[in-house]
Amino acid sequence: MDLVTTLSKLNIEQGTGGPFGAGVFRTDTYELVAPGVNLVMISRSSIAHAEIVAIMMAQQTLGAYDLGAVGLPPHELVTSCEPCTMCLGAICWSGVRHLICGARGSDAEAIGFDEGPKPGNWVSELEQRGISVTTDVGRLNATQVLKNYVEQGGEVYNSRQGSLETPR
Repeated sequence: MDLVTTLSKLNIEQGTGGPFGAGVFRTDTYELVAPGVNLVMISRSSIAHAEIVAIMMAQQTLGAYDLGAVGLPPHELVTSCEPCTMCLGAICWSGVRHLICGARGSDAEAIGFDEGPKPGNWVSELEQRGISVTTDVGRLNATQVLKNYVEQGGEVYNSRQGSLETPR
């Protein structure tokens, strides 16, 4: 968690994206397979969330679209914040077998981010798919990164909070 929280801080400091970091690790050796940071604004792509970037890079590194495929060691995704709706879906199909989260989705929403219509029972939904979940690991530090981002004038993108009204 320290690594992904540091990634989120560096992403802000370098001006390369929002306040989110992630990493895919082997669960047997804890070796980092692929890091990920939020690249939404710099890439001009709404799907370039830290979790998506880390999963994509891990799959490319390992040459497998399924990180839980036969012959591969088990993998976990460590994120500085609980997944939004989109990332939750990506996690289901990624092949990771464990998810570790820092800040809560409500912490991201408190500074203005829209986490989407995520089901209240999202943890049990993942567990039913064979993905164990650990939350609130390093929450205080991860939440502070979110707060610092906004206090430093960081842009809260996708902030219409699901509003159907088109901005003019």
